[in-house]
Amino acid sequence: MFHTSYIEINKKAYHNNLSWLRNRFGTDTVFSSVIKGNAYGHGIEHMLPLAEEFGVRHFSVFSADEALRAFKTSRDNSEIMIMGMIDDTELEWAIQEGVQFYVFEKERLEKAAKTAERLKKAARIHVELETGMYRTGFNKEELLACIPILRDHPYIQIEGLCTHFAGAESVSNYLRVKNQMKAYERFVRMLHKAGVSFKKCHTACSAASIRYPKTAMDMVRVGIAQYGLWPNMETYLQEIVENNKTTDQQADPLERVISWKSQVMSTKVVPANRFIGYGTSFLTNETTRIATVPVGYTHGFNRSLSNLGRVLINGKRVPVIGLVNMNMMMVDVTTVETVKRGDTVTIIGKEGHIDMTISSFSELSSRLNYETLARLPQDIPRRIVNG
Repeated sequence: MFHTSYIEINKKAYHNNLSWLRNRFGTDTVFSSVIKGNAYGHGIEHMLPLAEEFGVRHFSVFSADEALRAFKTSRDNSEIMIMGMIDDTELEWAIQEGVQFYVFEKERLEKAAKTAERLKKAARIHVELETGMYRTGFNKEELLACIPILRDHPYIQIEGLCTHFAGAESVSNYLRVKNQMKAYERFVRMLHKAGVSFKKCHTACSAASIRYPKTAMDMVRVGIAQYGLWPNMETYLQEIVENNKTTDQQADPLERVISWKSQVMSTKVVPANRFIGYGTSFLTNETTRIATVPVGYTHGFNRSLSNLGRVLINGKRVPVIGLVNMNMMMVDVTTVETVKRGDTVTIIGKEGHIDMTISSFSELSSRLNYETLARLPQDIPRRIVNG
C-alpha cells in the first residue's frame, strides 16, 4: 500500500454542497471554487475534476504554482484566477495561457501591461480594492494614478473588480464589513465615472455570501463551505435561526467531504504504573491495552493533541495517550474488544453514529478548521468515494 494513512473524498457529499450553494446564489452568479491550500487539504488534482464534473468552470487559487497545477488538471478549459502571488517571471505564462490574476499595485499593473503588449495578448486582470482589510489592494490615490492604464491600454482586460472582507463570519466585525461594502460601492462609482470598464463585481467568500447575501454579486469565491464546513459556528447558527430549523445534525444542509483514516500498526498490554512513550506525560493507573497508529505530527496530527486527541476504532472513541511522535501515536483501546493489527482507525470521519468532526479535532489543538485541513500533507493518498 505504501502509505500509513489515506484520505477519502465523498463525491455525493460534495455534489450536495455544490447544489445547495448554487441554488442559494442563483444562476446569474458565477460560482468560483476556491482551491487554494491544496483545495483546503482535499487535493487540487482530486477536487478540480470533481467540480468540473458537476459543472463548475471557475477556480480561484492563491499563487502561480497552484494555478499551474489547476491548469494541468483541468479537463474543460476552466477559468483560473490567481488571488495572490504571481512573480514577474510568471506573468508571461499567465498571460499566454489566459490565466487571470489580481492586480493590487501599480508596479504589477505596469509589468502586466508591458508583457501583454509584447505578447500581443490581453492580460486578464482583477483589480483588487482596499476597502478596509489593509492587506493588499489599491487605495483611492493609488487607483486614480492607474486609471489611464486601466481605461486606455489595449492589452489590459479587466475581468473583475474585487475586494475581501475582514472577518465577515463574525458579528463583531459587522460595522467594519458594512463600511467595506460602502467603500467598495464608492470605488465602483468612481471607476464608472472615469470610463473604466470591467466585467464582474465580486467581493464575497463563503462567510460573506451567507451572512451578507447582497455581497453575492456577479461572482462568489466559495472555499470552506463547498467542502461541507461552516466558516464558524456563528455562520451556521444564523442559517439555522433564519430558516427556523432545529440545531440537530439533520438541519445542517452541508455535508463534510473529507475523511482521514489509518490502521492499527501494533497492540500491546502495559502493566499499571508504567509511562507510555517518550517522557513521563502519561502514567497507566491499571493494566492498559494500547494500540499504536502510524500517524504523527509529520502527517498533520498536531503534537499538541498529546493526551488530548481522540480517534475512532471499531466504532468507539478512544483517547490518545502519551506524546504524539513524529510518525506515530498511541491510543488506549482497553475498552474496545478485539482490537488487532490492521483494524481501521478513523482520525476524521464517521463510524456508525459516532463522528470525529474536524471542528472537535481542531478545537483540541487550538487550530482553525482551515488550518487543520491545509496542513494535511500532499503526499497522503486521496481517493474519491461515492458516499
